[in-house]
Amino acid sequence: MDNAYALKKILRQVSKPVYIIETNGQLSCSNKEEKLLSLPKMETSSPGAISRIAFLPAIGLENLGDKTFKKRHGLAYPYVAGAMANGISSAQMVKTMAENGMMGFLGAGGLSLDKIEKNIIELKQSLQGKPFGFNLIHSLGDPDHEMATVELYLKHQIRLISAAAFMRMTLPLVYYRVKGIFRDQTNNIVTPNRIIAKVSRIEIARQFFAPPPEKLIAQLRQAGMITREEAKLSQQIPMAQDLTAEADSGGHTDNRPALTLLPTMVALKNEFMETYHYKTPLCVGMAGGIATPESAAAAFSMGAAYILTGSINQSCVEAGICEDVKKLLCQAEQADVAMAPAADMFEIGARVQVLKRGTLFPIRAEKLYRLYKAHACFEKINEKSRKEIEEKFLLTGFENAWQSTKKFFESQGNTKEIQRAQTDPKYKMALVFRSYLGQSSRWAIDGIPQRKMDYQIWCGPSIGAFNQWVRGSFLESHENRKTAEVALNLLFGACLCTRASFLRAQGIELPLELTSFKPLQKKDLLPLISGES
Repeated sequence: MDNAYALKKILRQVSKPVYIIETNGQLSCSNKEEKLLSLPKMETSSPGAISRIAFLPAIGLENLGDKTFKKRHGLAYPYVAGAMANGISSAQMVKTMAENGMMGFLGAGGLSLDKIEKNIIELKQSLQGKPFGFNLIHSLGDPDHEMATVELYLKHQIRLISAAAFMRMTLPLVYYRVKGIFRDQTNNIVTPNRIIAKVSRIEIARQFFAPPPEKLIAQLRQAGMITREEAKLSQQIPMAQDLTAEADSGGHTDNRPALTLLPTMVALKNEFMETYHYKTPLCVGMAGGIATPESAAAAFSMGAAYILTGSINQSCVEAGICEDVKKLLCQAEQADVAMAPAADMFEIGARVQVLKRGTLFPIRAEKLYRLYKAHACFEKINEKSRKEIEEKFLLTGFENAWQSTKKFFESQGNTKEIQRAQTDPKYKMALVFRSYLGQSSRWAIDGIPQRKMDYQIWCGPSIGAFNQWVRGSFLESHENRKTAEVALNLLFGACLCTRASFLRAQGIELPLELTSFKPLQKKDLLPLISGES
C-alpha cells in the first residue's frame, strides 16, 4: 500500500490513538505502539539522520467542546444550529440536528404566535424528548408580543430558548427563566426553563451571567406571576448558564473579532463563577465566522464549550428560504457582505449584516435611513428621491404604503404605533420605511420574482469561507447541502486539524496532502467517526 495513502487513512481514524515515527524525513505510523516499534529499522547512520517518535491521542467528535454543556442538553456533539428569524431555521432543520446528536433552534423571531405554536406542536410530537429550542428575540417596540411569546413557551413547556438581540434584561425574559424553579429532595435548585444567550458585548454578558434583576423579580412577584419561593430562589441562579459569544456574523452583529471576543467572555464566565459560586458550571460557546474545519478547531482550542453556525445553514436544503437565495449564497465570497439598516430599531441606527451580491437592498436601505435622519417628514424629501422611493422601493405611492402599514399594525392589535404616527409625521415616515425593510426579508424567503433586487439576506463573511472550502466537493451545490451533514464534516475536520496541531507541537510537520480535508458524504463519514473504517 502507498505510504502516503496509509498515513492518511490512519490519521483519519480520529477515535483511535496513533504512534508516528519519523526517520530521515520518512513517516510511519500505527494504532499500536508494539507494531510500530517492530517495524524494520531505517538506516540512521548517515550524518544528519533524525529519528523521532510522536504520540497522537484519539480526538473523537464527542471529545470536542465542554462535557458539561453536552450533558446539560443531552447532546452527543457540541454543535448548535442557530436561530435565523422568520422560520429560516425551520422545523425540518431543528429535526435533523436533533436526530444527529446536535441541537437546533427554530427561528421564531418575526413569526406570528399561531405559526410559532404550530411549530411547537410539530416538533414536540416528532422529536419525543430529543433536544431542541426556540428563539426569543427582544421586541423593543412591542414588549406585549415578547410576553405573549414567553407565555406560549410556558404553556407548551418549551424548556430551552435562545435569547437574542437583548440590550437589557426584560420582564418577559426574567419571567421565563424564573417560573417553575424549585428545590428538589437533595436541596438542589432545579431550573426547568433554560436560556442560551447570544451576545457580543461584555456589559450584556454580565447581565446574563448574573442573577435576575431584583427590580424585575419584585414586579413579577407584585403582579402575582411568580411565587415567593420562586422569587427567593431566583437570586441564586444565573439568567443564563450558557452564553454564545457572537463574533462577526449575519443579521444583527457588532462585527466583533472572534480572537478577542471569546477569551474575554471566557474570562468573564470564570469571574462570575468565583463571585457567585454557582453549583453548576457556566459555559461559553462561539458563533460568527465558523465555516471551516480550521475555524471550528480554533474555537474549541480557545475554550469554546460549543460552536454555533448560522449563515452557512441558510444555504442548506432544510432552510426556510427560496431556492434563488440559496443559489446566491453558494456563489458568495467573503467580501460579498455589507452592513445595512435594520427594520427593528431603525430609528436608533441599528444595523444588520446582509448579502450584497445579486441584490440592491443594502444600497436602498441605506438611502432610506439617510433620508429619514435628514427630514422631518416624507413630504420634505426632494421630489427626485420621493419619486425613486415610490416607484422603485415601495412600488406604490407613499400614502398607499402607509395604509398597508397601518393595516398591518391593526392586525397585530398594536394601536399605539398608529396613534403615534398620526401625530408625528417623522415617525409615520419611519414606519413606512421600516415596512419596506421588514418585508424585504419576507420577499427573500418567499422568492417573489419582481422583488429579487430587494431581497434582504442575512449573511456574514463565513459563507465565503465555507464556499471556498467545499469548492470541488459534493457540498458545492446547494441541492446537496444538508445541515447535519455539514455540521458533522466541520466537526470531523476540526478533529483532524487538532490532531495535526498536536503533531506540529512535537516537531512533525505533515505534508499538505495528509492534512487537507474536503467534505465527505455521510455514508463515507460515519465509519470514520465511529472508528469502524
